[in-house]
Amino acid sequence: MNGGCLCGSIRFSATGDPDFPHLCSCEHCQLLSGAPAMSWVSFPEEGFEWTGPGGEPTWFETFPQICRGFCPTCGSTMASKGDEAGLVGVTIMALDDHADMVPVKQSFADNAVSWLPPLQ
Repeated sequence: MNGGCLCGSIRFSATGDPDFPHLCSCEHCQLLSGAPAMSWVSFPEEGFEWTGPGGEPTWFETFPQICRGFCPTCGSTMASKGDEAGLVGVTIMALDDHADMVPVKQSFADNAVSWLPPLQ
């Protein structure tokens, strides 16, 4: 699967099976996105490659040893590393073709906004 940021500077290619597509309502994801939840999916680190002219995203540590990656040009948050060894997370919406990527659960559902039912 391929994907990238809004301006196209940061691009990626991922092979292997997608793992655990989910929504996240943790405080960090809410602040990063300005939305009640972000949608994430992981891919095996082996077979994941940054392919765009901008190289890797700029990384920001949101939890100890967990980083979120964003494009320094357009600001798109699109990646995560450190959540689980051997996996790279990307936002589902950063995928070029995300039509069949359906979240199966919601992390931090207890932090979800009251006006949007959490995904069980």
